[in-house]
Amino acid sequence: MSPVAGVDGCRRGWVVVVLHESRFEHAFTCASFGEVLDGLTGCVAVGVDMPVGLVDAGGRECERLAREHLGPRAGTIFAMPPREALEAPTHAEALARCRDLGVPGVSAQGYALRSKVLDVETHATSVDVPVLEVHPELSFRAMAAGAVLPRKRTWDGLWHRHELLRAQAIALPERLPDTRGAAPDDVLDAAAVAWTALRYARGAAVSLPDPPQAGPRGERIAIWY
Repeated sequence: MSPVAGVDGCRRGWVVVVLHESRFEHAFTCASFGEVLDGLTGCVAVGVDMPVGLVDAGGRECERLAREHLGPRAGTIFAMPPREALEAPTHAEALARCRDLGVPGVSAQGYALRSKVLDVETHATSVDVPVLEVHPELSFRAMAAGAVLPRKRTWDGLWHRHELLRAQAIALPERLPDTRGAAPDDVLDAAAVAWTALRYARGAAVSLPDPPQAGPRGERIAIWY
C-alpha cells in the first residue's frame, strides 16, 4: 500500500509521521502546513489533528458526537465557532461575533488554533490527496477497544499510547532526529492520526457523523478514527 501520514500541531508548527506498508517510515517537523504537504508526495491519505471545514452558522456536528464518544476526555475537543467568528482579529471580537450569531462563545484555546485551522484550510484544498480531520484520542480509544486511557502527558499515558501503537505494528524508534520542536505526546498523536489515515485508505475508518456534515463550501465535515 502507498504511504499515509498523520500530522499534529507542535511548538515548531507541525510534526508528521509517515507510514508505509503499515509500518513507521519516518517523522519530521515543518513550520507550515504547505511545507507538510510538499513533503508528502505519493501519500494516499493525510490525517491532521486540526479542524477541517468550518460552518457559517450553528455548530459542527462532529464535535458534539466526538465529545459524546470521549466521555471523560471530552474536554480535549475544542469547539470551532462559525467562520465569521474564527476570522475575527481578537478573541474579544470573536466572542462578540458569536453573540451576534446566537452561538456559544469560542474558548481562548479554541481561538488560539485559528492560525493553524486557516493554514490547513488554505493548503488542504490545493492537493488531490484527501486531508482528513482526526482526533488522536478517538484513535487511541479505538485501539484500546473503548477503554479510557490515562492522560497523555503522564508517564503511564505516554507508555500506554506507545504500546497501543506497537500493537498496531507502528513501532516508533528511540531516536527521531528530524522532529525538533515536537514534544513526545505530539509525536504519539501524529502516529495515531496516521493510523486513522491508514484505516481510511483501507476503507475501514469511521466518521463522526456518518455521513459527514455538508459544509457551506461543499466540504465534508467529519472527525475520523
